[in-house]
Amino acid sequence: MKKLWIFVGLSGALAVIAGAMSVHLLADMLSVKELARIQTAATYQIYHTIVLAVLCVYYQFKPLFIIKLSCVLFTLAIVLFSGSLYLYTASAYHPLVFLTPIGGLLFILGWLNLIRLAFVKS
Repeated sequence: MKKLWIFVGLSGALAVIAGAMSVHLLADMLSVKELARIQTAATYQIYHTIVLAVLCVYYQFKPLFIIKLSCVLFTLAIVLFSGSLYLYTASAYHPLVFLTPIGGLLFILGWLNLIRLAFVKS
């Protein structure tokens, strides 16, 4: 869990930095489409970073594989979804856009996996 908490801290900080940079520093340098891409990446990243933090706390009280699996899925999703959008905007290297939907799918799988908690006997 220690590594996950480090990821949560770094991910949250990066999401805030990316969001702030897109509004203040990069607003005059990037197109509207590029700015929207960064905002989308930062938004998905911060929401899922918060969810990761909640899951980390929950895991300390109920160390279930279901929680751990969603943490892994959300972590990979943040890296692939948000990371690919940031890198694509910075580099215009088109193959990176193929990682974005994989990250999106991992977000969905992470959420669907959490449904399994409804069926865990306490």
